[in-house]
Amino acid sequence: MGINRKLVDLPMVTGEWLTPNEVAELLMVSPVTVRQWAQKGLIEARTTPGGHRRFSMDAVRQFAIREGMASRLKGKLERAILVVDDDKQLNRFLVELFRSRAAGTRVESAFDGFEAGSKLQVVKPDVVILDLMMPGMDGFEVCEKLKSDVDTMHIHVVAMTGYASEENERRIMAAGADRFLRKPFSNMEVLEACGFSPRRAENAG
Repeated sequence: MGINRKLVDLPMVTGEWLTPNEVAELLMVSPVTVRQWAQKGLIEARTTPGGHRRFSMDAVRQFAIREGMASRLKGKLERAILVVDDDKQLNRFLVELFRSRAAGTRVESAFDGFEAGSKLQVVKPDVVILDLMMPGMDGFEVCEKLKSDVDTMHIHVVAMTGYASEENERRIMAAGADRFLRKPFSNMEVLEACGFSPRRAENAG
């Protein structure tokens, strides 16, 4: 399950932030230009306790799309999602949801735990949307394997199940899941769980 992570492929859902210089390098402009954009409110920025601006990767992506600079980010800030669910209808629905509502996202499917294991090497996901109840290797085991491997423990795991119970929630969170969703859930719930705010998801669609 080893995954080699490049700097530009760090997962956005885990709170990665960029400096003005890093944003400037990605968008091929000067740091002064980036600071001016932030001052005008054109690109969302946070300020550290020390007074330094930081930009989320998601904010940079959305700004680039809005301003016609998306081509400059090609291959740099792409977020990869792997949907793992043996329910083929729901699996395909989630794939289409993210492709249509989450800009800059590459989405792939696996229909059981074993296929998920083999696809990790190819997809190199930042997020895994994981059903708990699957034949063979269930979601609990998949999550435990992901979170116990130093090469994959950074992956943001969103667990979901139609068999919601306090025990199932306790078990999957203990296995290392980052979020737990009860089926049926809304589009916004799953988008938010994977790091897309409703506003940005709407803009992306």
